[in-house]
Amino acid sequence: MAHADGGVSVHIKQDPSDFRVEERIAVESGDQGDYALYRLEKRGWTTPDAIAAIRRRWRIDAWRVAVGGLKDRHAHTIQYLTILRGPERKFTQQNIALTYVGRIREPLRSDQIVANRFEITLRDAGPDQVAHALAALEAVRRFGVPNYFDDQRFGSVQGGGPFMARLLVLGDTEAALKVALTSPYAFDRTAAKREKAVLRQRWGDWKALGDRLPRGHIRSIVDHLQQHPADFGGAVAKLRPELRGLYLSAYQSHMWNRMLAAWLEAQISADQLIAVRLRTGVVPMHRSLTAEQQPLFANLELPLHSPRVTLEADDPRKPFFDAVLAAEGVTQEQMKLKGVRGLFFSKGERRAFVMPAELTAEAADDESHAGRQKLTLRFELPRGAYATLIVKRISV
Repeated sequence: MAHADGGVSVHIKQDPSDFRVEERIAVESGDQGDYALYRLEKRGWTTPDAIAAIRRRWRIDAWRVAVGGLKDRHAHTIQYLTILRGPERKFTQQNIALTYVGRIREPLRSDQIVANRFEITLRDAGPDQVAHALAALEAVRRFGVPNYFDDQRFGSVQGGGPFMARLLVLGDTEAALKVALTSPYAFDRTAAKREKAVLRQRWGDWKALGDRLPRGHIRSIVDHLQQHPADFGGAVAKLRPELRGLYLSAYQSHMWNRMLAAWLEAQISADQLIAVRLRTGVVPMHRSLTAEQQPLFANLELPLHSPRVTLEADDPRKPFFDAVLAAEGVTQEQMKLKGVRGLFFSKGERRAFVMPAELTAEAADDESHAGRQKLTLRFELPRGAYATLIVKRISV
């Protein structure tokens, strides 16, 4: 299997405008309904941070806001959200523009996102690199790419640290809580870095931490542990719901990626596989598919690991599903997360391979790098698929 380390090196996301994504939603708005629908355009902001800024200005509780998906910080993005009884006005702040669209009768759901439209500019490339990328794009157009969860899904896993949710599955709630509260995050602000440093230094001395930490979300968890020093499960339950969900989905996504990687290695000859590096490790991608493989790959769905999944003994996916559990050292029974209130792994299946629609590429002189070229890609992907995988595939 060829490895990505010797591949094409190009620059991506040098500027947020080099990575543009716009949601396409299946929602019709009008004058009726309790939910105000908005178009959110942003640059250099995560979706949660942008929404937090809007909530602070408009003094809106988090439970009133619904968003279909999360969009990258280092990108120029357009997406939609709803606010229960939201105002019919605009919001503007540096690199954030929220525009009122109309009213609908229910909050926005993720399944109402039909697709995402991308425009990505790769910079500082030489002629040979552009030719290589264009040839690889032809293979992508014909055979698609594995539908891995990409690095954006694993923002809660920093520096090769453990998956918080795996620690929960194994029953080590204290270690899980410590990971959640103290692990560094690339975009932590100064105050957050300071809090995490104090927590790491004085972990277990809840009285001292209560005296030193400012009032807020983390302090409320520490206060709980002052009163109930052994109740780490209760403390985990007090983490913000959106954070708990991110930790569980990151681990579930990691397991799913392992399953797809094993499936690919079992089905495709080694000389037709190339290795691509994700934050959580190296995964295989296919160069091409045979005529017999194409329909199988197009229709394949793999289940997310959950205690509620039951695969029949003759299901060809079962050996791969079970092998991931064994490799992770966990069982489906443990994934029930007994003793931690309000936490569960969702049940579902995910398409194993994805085909970009309306894929085009345009090479031109790179105005940012004299004597070099840029390559602009335009394509559409279904909800939940990662455009960065296309970039990684053509850069190998």
